[in-house]
Amino acid sequence: MNRLERDRRWGLRLLLGLMLCVLASCGFAIDRAVENATVEFWTMQLQPQFTEYFQDAIARFEANRPTSKIAWIDVPWSAMERKILAAVSARTAPDVVNLNPNFASLLAGRNAWLDVGARVPEALRQQYWPALWQASILNDRAFGIPWYATTRITIYNTDILREAGIFEPPTTYEELARFARQVKEKTGKYAFFATVVPEDSGEVLESLVQMGVKLIDSKSRAAFNTPEGNAAFRYWVDLYRQGLLPREALTQGHRRAIELYQAGEVALLASGPQFLRTIAQNAPAIADVSEVAPQITGKTGKKSVAVMNLVVPRNTKKPEAAIAWALFITNPENQLAFAKLTNTLPSTQASLNDPYFNALPSDASPVDVARLVSASQLPDAEVLIPPIKDVDRLQQILYDNLQGAMLNQKSVEEALSDAEEAWNRLQLPR
Repeated sequence: MNRLERDRRWGLRLLLGLMLCVLASCGFAIDRAVENATVEFWTMQLQPQFTEYFQDAIARFEANRPTSKIAWIDVPWSAMERKILAAVSARTAPDVVNLNPNFASLLAGRNAWLDVGARVPEALRQQYWPALWQASILNDRAFGIPWYATTRITIYNTDILREAGIFEPPTTYEELARFARQVKEKTGKYAFFATVVPEDSGEVLESLVQMGVKLIDSKSRAAFNTPEGNAAFRYWVDLYRQGLLPREALTQGHRRAIELYQAGEVALLASGPQFLRTIAQNAPAIADVSEVAPQITGKTGKKSVAVMNLVVPRNTKKPEAAIAWALFITNPENQLAFAKLTNTLPSTQASLNDPYFNALPSDASPVDVARLVSASQLPDAEVLIPPIKDVDRLQQILYDNLQGAMLNQKSVEEALSDAEEAWNRLQLPR
């Protein structure tokens, strides 16, 4: 971890600690007199591309609820964590915030969010995919409402596969190891890039779950030091030590995977369908030889989905209007329209029945095929890393020790034992 990132994360933790003191010592009364005042709504980097969509949605909501107004503020992706932490700590948070469950769970564990599960009727909860609703539950409290989602797909370079004498991309991690060896032997290139930089992608962490590893037990203690955990750690260690994973996997993040794929240097890219458009813009020649397949999984058959949610701070003075807006912008009609604009998936079950997600147009493009592959995975997909307090520390501990084993500084057994001890020590009363 570089110094800038380390300082940033320590700063976030300090802010979390200060906010915890505020939340623990102060009660927040709801003033019904301002229930119909303006609802402040924060999103992450959705302007200006989707400004027209939100302006239309806001106008329709305000027309149906004349006493409520929506003040939409769009925050840069890189600034959201810092800004929302500061706002919650200062008791100036917006009324509805667009986050992801992993980050939101850090504050959910400190009781920062309203329990929306207690306020949303069962009939409305059932409109969302159960696994996506479950992704925002911590300690039996629903701290968020699911919004848009993506399931990972495999984008592959048909030219590299052909050169390697391979006709189909791998579907399991077991097949991926053989695939990686054949690609390297026949072409000199790497099959794929996966990062183990602690503060970056959780793809490798998710792969452990797909391989049958249980991360923590019901008491939040480490549950990964098992035969399954040993096999999963050994899988990644062997790939690295055998030269089948690029050396910069220890120092560079997922962005490097995209760069290598666009340069024609790796055969596979695990990503969302939306990246096909990026590839087409940045590397048209690579896009022309790219095709898509379902995501690679382990012996469990589990498929990963990433979801964005909407949370309502506990100290809002307008809970009813805030929840009404969150339910409105995530209803099946609005989710379908938004998914078509963003090339993402809706978290509402009814929206996925639209032909847009299950029928190819006559002039189908790779983006269309990717959308159908991604959508077909959603009913069985789940958020593989559930809301866990200090989930960022869990990933850091596991990745740091995995790196140690990759670099032959410790055995797989020592890496797992050290990770287990570090995580369990973190769970001791503080």
